[in-house]
Amino acid sequence: MLKSSDSAVFDSIFKASQCLEASKGLRHTTGLDVEQREPEYSTHKPYSEDKSRLKMEEEEAEYDPEWEGGDYVCKYEYLDHTADVQLHSWGEDLKEAFEQCAVGMFGYMTEIETVEPLDTHEIEAEGDDMESLLYQFLDEWLFAFSAEPFFIARDVKIVEFDRENFKIKSVGYGETFDLSKHPQGTEVKAITYSAMQIHEEVETNDVYVVLDI
Repeated sequence: MLKSSDSAVFDSIFKASQCLEASKGLRHTTGLDVEQREPEYSTHKPYSEDKSRLKMEEEEAEYDPEWEGGDYVCKYEYLDHTADVQLHSWGEDLKEAFEQCAVGMFGYMTEIETVEPLDTHEIEAEGDDMESLLYQFLDEWLFAFSAEPFFIARDVKIVEFDRENFKIKSVGYGETFDLSKHPQGTEVKAITYSAMQIHEEVETNDVYVVLDI
């Protein structure tokens, strides 16, 4: 019979493995199709920290201050969807859920742990409501990756979140995409409104977005 301490260890290993799959762009199978998904947010919250520790040279200019600790929190997962992939992210507030959604999108296109926060890129997005704001926010980051400067972010921070006027200003910490350094994952062709969900709850805030791949 397993002791309670053993169960806790196995649970921790299971959660860490799910986050590792997400960071490598692997789909996480839930066994539920998007059309069958209930409107309530998921109660399953795999949580772990990425322990990759890439050293930064002192002379390098701007980089993510969180990188000094060498840890990034993974709060997203990939859910199966017919012909596409559904990205689920969450956070302590809606701002963090949006940030994690952008990082999760980049993580699907490469092995995110290979990206170093050597440079920054800023984007602004504006919508008519919260759903269109999320769409525009992700679309701006996808454009930054698909065209000049071909920027891929290791971390994304929202510096201004205007909920009344539906405007966002954010900064990404990363570098120029380089095939010799960053393994090519699955191309994200577009963001979609299909099955998009935004849930704001007391304990957690969840976002669901289907990516066209």
